This record gives sequence, structure tokens and C-alpha cells, in this order.
Amino acid sequence: MLQYFEEQKSGTLPEKYRSLTSEQMEARIIEIKEQLGEKLFIPGHHYQRDDVIQFADAAGDSLQLAQLCAANEKAEHIIFCGVHFMAETADILTNDKQKVYLPDMRAGCSMADMADIFQTDRAWDALENLFGETIVPLTYVNSTAAIKAFVGKNGGATVTSSNAHAMVKWAFTQKERILFLPDQHLGRNTAYDIGIPLEEMAVWDPIHDQLEHEGAIEDIKVILWKGHCSVHENFTVQNTIDVRAEYPDMRIIVHPECSREVVALADDNGSTKYIIDKINDANPGSQWAIGTEMNLVNRLIQSHPDKHIISLNPSMCPCLTMNRIDLPHLLWSLESIVNEENVNQIIVDKKIAENAIIALERMLERV
Repeated sequence: MLQYFEEQKSGTLPEKYRSLTSEQMEARIIEIKEQLGEKLFIPGHHYQRDDVIQFADAAGDSLQLAQLCAANEKAEHIIFCGVHFMAETADILTNDKQKVYLPDMRAGCSMADMADIFQTDRAWDALENLFGETIVPLTYVNSTAAIKAFVGKNGGATVTSSNAHAMVKWAFTQKERILFLPDQHLGRNTAYDIGIPLEEMAVWDPIHDQLEHEGAIEDIKVILWKGHCSVHENFTVQNTIDVRAEYPDMRIIVHPECSREVVALADDNGSTKYIIDKINDANPGSQWAIGTEMNLVNRLIQSHPDKHIISLNPSMCPCLTMNRIDLPHLLWSLESIVNEENVNQIIVDKKIAENAIIALERMLERV
């Protein structure tokens, strides 16, 4: 496993790509796409930069894109424009003849990195000592392949922001308690929505290997991993207060990766797809403050000139790791395929993939 991650870090962008103009890179990308035809598939996450997303064959959320990769069996080469856990999921779901690449191996996810397998194994041992075999683990798909495999091996499943409510309800049919990895905010918001009181939720701190909770241990129903999205945690209660003061008629819609306090003050919350659909279906002239990644918010602003749309946080920047995928890295990835170099290929260990698929399939069977 360690060797796999060392291999991931080996690719460094050749200097020649830094001297090319945007026009030169775009022309070459178009040329290679035409050359490879159906053998190539480029999925692009909604949070990608505009100059990259223009070349995506499909845009969407991470799991949706991974499923499209698996369904597109003609595609021998998949360049995943997203972050590493998304490319891992695509490699897990695709067949052995398909190769998945990440244009820049630095494109990680801070949330996914907040739960590594060593921390999780230690936490599981400690929690089983406290609660016995009364816990089932769930992991947000925004997690590493190793965490998905851990969950699959221990009777749990993956969840998305779209189906989290259904999956948490399912988990409670399996065991008395759940461990929710790695995003505490999605876990808290989801559990609260289905009727679990906040006082019945605890937080596991993986840095100090301890449970944070006030009250009786036996009352705990949900154990939230102390992780978060560095983008969505930057939307604050003060942001909502400021918007209400300046735009009294504006509706606030946020992603459930935002804190409980922000979600409670918003008019609506939901997955990236939910937010996009909500804006697409909104009446002309409607006003919206959106609490999610800035590349997507800017794209929605450009696509809906008939609506007044702003970011809930006016100082918000795009996701830094998503932004690592740029034209030079995309072109380099394409040319490496043409030159049969297979730079930055994502290869998930087969045993990890097998257990991760179990977690994914438990979810897909129920949604």
C-alpha cells in the first residue's frame, strides 16, 4: 500500500508545458481527443475550473462520474478531472482493461485525508472496547479506498450527500450505533434530520484518540469522525446574518458539509446536484446565496443571468486541491497516453478494491 502511494507521487509536470499558451494547449487537447475517440473518457467534477471542465465528456458528482466510467466500457483510458479519492473509486468500479489517471497527483482532498486507515483501526479498537459489537461504520464517498474497504469489511456502507438520510436509517437497522466517517458535519446534519438529538452524538478525535462527549456514554447513538471539508466549513453564521441584512428576500441554500449552525439558518440544503437542480428550476428574478464551492457558484451565476446569485461567503476561494487540475496537467496526461507512458495512473490494491466494492454495493442496492 505504501509503495502505491509512492508511485502516485512520482509524476512531475515537465517544464515544457509551462511555456505553452492556453490557445496552444487547448488546440492540442482537442487534437488528442479526436485522435483517441471512444478510447478516451474525461469525467469532470462540478468543482473543476472552467478551462478544464470545457473538455469534460461528462460533469457531475464523484460517484456519478465513477459509475459513468464503469458503464463506458469502450473507454480504455479515463482521465479523471477531480481529486484522488474520486479517481480511486473510478478504478475500483471499472474493469481491468480500463486505466484511470489523475492529471495531478497533488489533487487530494483534505477531508478524505483526515481519516487514514491507521487512525481508523485504532479508533475502531477503542470504540469496540467501549461499546462492544453495537457499532456499524458508514463512510462518505469522500474518503480513501482504504477507508471504504474498512467499512465494507466491517459490515458498513458508503453514503453520498444525496442518499445519506436513507443510508443512516439503514445503518440503524443493522446496529444500535453508527460511526460516521470522515465528515462530522454531514453526519451530524443527517442524523439530526432523521431525529437523533445532538446530545446523543459524540465526536471521535483521531489526533488524540479520544471520544468527545458530555453525558452518559450509553446514550450515544452516533459517533462522528472529527473531519470536515475545508471549503464548506468556511461558511459561517455571520455570513447568513450579513446576507439576511443586505438581501431580505434572498434565499440561502447550502451543502450539508456546512456546520450544523449554518445549515439550521439556511432556507434549504442539499447535495451539489440538488443545489444545481434547485437553481435551474428557480423562477427568473429569484435571489440566491449559495454555500458551496466557488467554481460551481461562479458557473451558476454565468448560466443564470436572469437570477441574482451570490456566494454566501463573499471572500470564498475555489477548492485549492480541485484547482490543481489545470490545462498543462490535462494536456500532459493526454500526451502520456498517446506516448504509452501511462503517467499518474491510479491503481488500487485488489484486496482493498474488493472490500471497498462491498461497501459501495451495500449502498447501491438501497438507493
